[in-house]
Amino acid sequence: MTRTIDFPLPSLAGRRAVLTGGSDGMGLVLAERLAAAGAALVLPVRNREKGERAARGIRDRHPGARIEVRDLDLSSLASVEALGTELRADGMPLHLLINNAGVMTPPARQTTADGHELQFGTNHLGHVALVGHLMPLLRAGGARVVSQLSIAAARGRIAWDDLESERSYDGQRAYAASKIALGLFARELDERSRREGWGVRSLLSHPGVAPTSLLAARPEIGRAADTTAVRAIRWMSARGLLVGTAASAALPALLAATTDDPRSDLLYGPRGALHLGGAPGTHALYQPLRDLDEAARVWEVSLRLAGVAEVV
Repeated sequence: MTRTIDFPLPSLAGRRAVLTGGSDGMGLVLAERLAAAGAALVLPVRNREKGERAARGIRDRHPGARIEVRDLDLSSLASVEALGTELRADGMPLHLLINNAGVMTPPARQTTADGHELQFGTNHLGHVALVGHLMPLLRAGGARVVSQLSIAAARGRIAWDDLESERSYDGQRAYAASKIALGLFARELDERSRREGWGVRSLLSHPGVAPTSLLAARPEIGRAADTTAVRAIRWMSARGLLVGTAASAALPALLAATTDDPRSDLLYGPRGALHLGGAPGTHALYQPLRDLDEAARVWEVSLRLAGVAEVV
């Protein structure tokens, strides 16, 4: 039996939060915890019916929870821009953004609506565009931005000579590169905010390994059945062996979202063996996330590819 691992969240009453990927699995845990703590939660989702169902479930368990379901497809830069336009028109400051949604290891190379490799375009460029379009609201709220990475970011690199796997595609390498790119962009966001006085903090988290939908059957990306890996993860998780659960995997992002620790040059993640599971805490940045010159390069290239002229 898996040991319960948890910590109480401070009150988030009066704070407005945006969470991507919050309609199932670990993301649904994040959504429920934020709403239960009093945050006014904006839940942008690709599948509106699924998002409304998730919101109803949270409201049933937490009467009074404030949740707005909005439309967002991170694989479409036009969709990201539309959400940004909607939220800016609302005019309400944002206090928290958790870049959590993602797609993992399609069997064959696929592209987004804008022609980008699917993982790079969704996991990275979609969130880059979201940060860019929401920056006036993030600055107004003195917000915290938490970008959800992966233990895959511990190894791999950004292949600048084949940035979007056009010449050679390997799903796992492309996934790792998308998470490394997001992490480096997030680090540069924090550096620039400190230099320019934007008032926005940018922190990195990762969930370890848990039985989420990332490796499950996803016919829409060409994976007809659950992978062997996700079946093994479910078996270990159910027995409390090495990996985490959806509930425990959500905790590092929640810790990053609410911590008083002033440091940004670290990674929030599970403290168990190999960072696969266990109680949330901090550890050193993975090697591919440490080069701030690389982070500045990622920033410039990513804003251009995401169609965001500048972030101010």
